[in-house]
Amino acid sequence: MVGFSIIWYITLKTSSGAWITAATIATLVPQVLVSLWAGVAADRYNRKWLIMLSDGFTALATLAAFIAFESGRESVILLIIISFFRSLGGGIQAPAVNALYPQIVPAEQLVRINGLNQTINNILLLISPAAGGVILGVLGIRWTFLVDVVTASAAILIMSFMKIEKKKAEMGQECGAVGKGSVIGELKDGVRYTRRHPLLKIIMLCYAVTFILITPASVLSPLMVSRTFGEEVWRLTANEVLWTVGSLLGGVIVVWKGEIKNKITAIAAALVGFGVTFALMGCSSTFILYLMLDCICGMFLPVLVTAQTVLIQTNTEPEYMGRVFSLLQFVSQGVMPVAILGFGPLSDLVKIQYLIIICGILLAVWGIWFRRAAEKAEGV
Repeated sequence: MVGFSIIWYITLKTSSGAWITAATIATLVPQVLVSLWAGVAADRYNRKWLIMLSDGFTALATLAAFIAFESGRESVILLIIISFFRSLGGGIQAPAVNALYPQIVPAEQLVRINGLNQTINNILLLISPAAGGVILGVLGIRWTFLVDVVTASAAILIMSFMKIEKKKAEMGQECGAVGKGSVIGELKDGVRYTRRHPLLKIIMLCYAVTFILITPASVLSPLMVSRTFGEEVWRLTANEVLWTVGSLLGGVIVVWKGEIKNKITAIAAALVGFGVTFALMGCSSTFILYLMLDCICGMFLPVLVTAQTVLIQTNTEPEYMGRVFSLLQFVSQGVMPVAILGFGPLSDLVKIQYLIIICGILLAVWGIWFRRAAEKAEGV
């Protein structure tokens, strides 16, 4: 909610693409920069406390913004700085959260719980813009900050009551049996472990290529809608809402099913599904058809994310879990900004529809290749 409010506030105050770009960079880049260290921390320290501390850090940064705005010191630069620190907190938290699930969830329930997590995230994506818009319009941005601080405090309080078994690394450190190496050394060890693990190596490659190929559809689709179907705001809103509704439905299906027996096949099918629907979206002649395909396409996202997450959780040794997920975060969040640097200028030279169609076809082919490569790696 705070993220939406900050972007909207900056848009309304400045109408500047440069400031929006600065806010976007401040939101994305810190997570990428801190993610690798965060993975080492998730394997070295108590993940529960790491999650709580990162939540607290983010809440303190947001509280500072509330105090500043309440005292009349409103500043776009301040919002950029706050976004930077909030992004740091999120980057620290993400690997710890993904690594914690196998500690507290039975292996046979990982699919259901990860699917439920995806569903909740999509509900929040659906609600947050509306809630943020109402609070921003009626009460002002400072109250958006305060609501975020209150909800973060509640989350920390709830998590403090959770009892979580200690990892081997924690118990070893308490007994003096395990010494802490350097952060760089542990990070290199995590990279080495991932590189030498046949299946994890394929999954990392899959993430990198997938995020490159989905960039035109995920980032440039609003521009395609405005150029092809019309510049009305409701069209851009419908484009985002239908994708989120599709993702929500996909998450509900994953939770209801409760199990994905062949995760590699599920990932491959989701990639092919993405590719085919992307290509058809690029060929759409009417906005209604485009929206229907947009919704269908969104349904594949929870399947892809859940299957990949559980595949990693069930094929990674516990002491490397945090570092593997931090590498995944580094790849997924680092590749897309680089890809948009190429696709962005290209979209002014070539029709976006062509970019989406070509990338969709390549994504479908990539899904077929992934299935063969991953099954071969799993058998090693």
